[in-house]
Amino acid sequence: MPQRPELPIREIQDAIAERALDGWLLWDFRGQNPTAVAALDLGGHLLTRRWAYWVPRDGEPVLLVHRIEAGSMPTRVGAVATYAGYRELHERLRAILSGRRRVAMEYCPLGSIPYLSRVDAGTVELVRSFGVEVVSSADLVQHFLCRLSPGQIESHRRAALAIDRAKDEAFRFIAERIRAGRPALETEVQAEIMNFFARAGLVTDHPPIVAVDSHAGDPHYVPRVEVARACAANSLVLIDLWAKEDDAAAVFADVTWMGYAGDRVPDSIAHVFDVVVAGRDLGLETVRRRHSARESLEGWMVDRAVRDFIAERGYGEAFVHRTGHNIGAHADHGDGANLDDLETHDTRVLVPGLCFSIEPGVYLPEFGVRSEINVVLEGDGPKVYTPAQRAFVRILA
Repeated sequence: MPQRPELPIREIQDAIAERALDGWLLWDFRGQNPTAVAALDLGGHLLTRRWAYWVPRDGEPVLLVHRIEAGSMPTRVGAVATYAGYRELHERLRAILSGRRRVAMEYCPLGSIPYLSRVDAGTVELVRSFGVEVVSSADLVQHFLCRLSPGQIESHRRAALAIDRAKDEAFRFIAERIRAGRPALETEVQAEIMNFFARAGLVTDHPPIVAVDSHAGDPHYVPRVEVARACAANSLVLIDLWAKEDDAAAVFADVTWMGYAGDRVPDSIAHVFDVVVAGRDLGLETVRRRHSARESLEGWMVDRAVRDFIAERGYGEAFVHRTGHNIGAHADHGDGANLDDLETHDTRVLVPGLCFSIEPGVYLPEFGVRSEINVVLEGDGPKVYTPAQRAFVRILA
């Protein structure tokens, strides 16, 4: 299984120096900063008080922790400083930051990247009160916490194969129930997929989306018994599923596929599907072309290329979410760069080692279409381990 490496302190310090920073302050209170929790591999530990891990440009890191939790915190590189009361906490933090001028934290100016705006405003004010400028740690987070190891890439590949089988089983289940005269509800198909995950040793942070007809026009539709529709004959069915191996360092795979339970996909639906798939492929080609040309590629650029393509075909207003999200180990939506020039203007660079989705969609009152692949940007270019859908799954064929 893939191993989660310890923080490479010396490399982090080199990166801090390159960015003209004095250090990186990882700060958390009761899991409010999952980036810090993941960085120190503290998931599952009892964390009830404020703690910090300071990595200076030079010298020894320091773990600042409440005295009642000092004994339960796993050993990390560096010294340990403890506190009990809030005055002592402030004194310890002031001493750690003494003489520092620019410090990175999980903060983004104006909340521009909300996925990494994880330190509360009061704590940022506290650090600033010591005469310290707080800057975003986004580049450090991406470089040291989001790039996948070879073992993690392999875990992603295995997860991609497994959820592809789960998708096939789901469409087969829908077909069997239609033929038996008992069309399955969206919730029943969802449960079938979750049963497959359990048998395959996969875990997920949320059950999959199974959406029929107009429900597919809601990008984050949640199947519920009281509103569930039947996957019946002549229905359009969207299935979005994501999972990973049951290992802390394993990486998610996340795909969306479209099926139709009829002899012929209506022209209006087929046309939208073709636009979405072409936009998806344009996104991948944009990554491939710029990587081959050794041109810097920021997350927003891919979204803009795909979004403009879909808008030019008349569906811009119906494409209501970003083109793609980072994919990680501790969450399906990871902390790295997103393909986004709609919800945010994500200027983070797509660097080798990142995994992300490309999943444009068009959402109309009558139906919705989304097509999703995952991309691992490796040293020799983008690799796709999730099969790419080229035509509707003909559920009854």
